[in-house]
Parts: sequence; structure tokens; C-alpha cells
Amino acid sequence: MIEVNIGQIRRKVHANYLRYGYNNAHFVHEAGGLRMTQIDAFDLKMLAALQDDGRLTNQQLADLVGLSASQCSRRRMRLEDEQVIAGYHADLAGEALGFNLIAFIHITLATHSPDNARKFRALVSRVDDIQEAYSLTGDADYVLKVVLRDLKDLSNLVNNVLMPHQSVAHVRSSIVLDRLKESARLPLK
Repeated sequence: MIEVNIGQIRRKVHANYLRYGYNNAHFVHEAGGLRMTQIDAFDLKMLAALQDDGRLTNQQLADLVGLSASQCSRRRMRLEDEQVIAGYHADLAGEALGFNLIAFIHITLATHSPDNARKFRALVSRVDDIQEAYSLTGDADYVLKVVLRDLKDLSNLVNNVLMPHQSVAHVRSSIVLDRLKESARLPLK
């Protein structure tokens, strides 16, 4: 075993880690700590291509990255098994379905106890209008991204769902006027 530094993390790894060219390995956070997954240049090319079009066949992927279809299939299955590829989905056009309002809602909790935070997180998980939710540093405790049909739906969410909840002390919403950029792409390099 040898020790390697990855950022601020010092890990003991098998000596073959470096000997066999795993210098492009990445550490992925999971419940039990960090686990190592090997990502090489071909994997990065595949991941970039799949970010553009998750429906690519293995043959199409092979043509793009310079490997055989069977190699791409094995690599794709490994990346899926290791949860580097977290899933595939269809991107729906919200406006075409009548969802014309995007808002960010800043939440300050009434008290900063584990029980109160748990109650608020349970609320967030039950409300389908909330697309994304983040715990923050700074003035607000949480920020929520919501997608709604109109201002009446925003008013209902704020006044009848969020404000009456026992864990919430303060709510401040900001309505999106214009979306300048939207991307789920990771900056793979």
C-alpha cells in the first residue's frame, strides 16, 4: 500500500494503482465515504457524447470515440454500475406544457434544530412543484427552484404550503424574467 494525495484527501491505495496507469482515477462520494472509479480519456469522450445525446447506440458511440461497439458497451455498463452515469431521461419543454413561471424561493427556518430541518426536508420531498432544493450558507437556509403554470400557483405554494409549515419562519421569492443559460452538462475535461 502507498499513500496518495487527492486534493485535501490522503488515501492508502494498492501500489498497482499507479503502476497500472490508474492515475486518471476519480474518487466518488458515497454513503460509506469515498470509492475509486477509473475514468480514462475514452470514458470522458463517451460521457461527453452521452451528455449530448443519451440515446446513442453503442455503434454510434464507438464511431465518435474511436473504440469498438463491444468496448463501448462494456464501458457504458461499468459506468452505469458505478453510478457515474446516474440515469437517462427525456428533457420536457415546460413552456409547451403550460409551465410558464420559474421562481427561486429562499427559506429561513424558524429554528435550526435537526428535527426542524428534517420536517422541512420532508415537506420539500412531498411537493412536486419544487424541482430543486439546496441547503445554503448565508442569509437563507434553503433555496428552492419551482416551476409553475402562473402567479396564482406561486401564490398558492407560498401562502398555503410553505408559510403555514411549522418549520418555516421567512419566505422570499424571486421570479425569473429571462433564462440566460440552462445546462445539465458537466464540464468534462
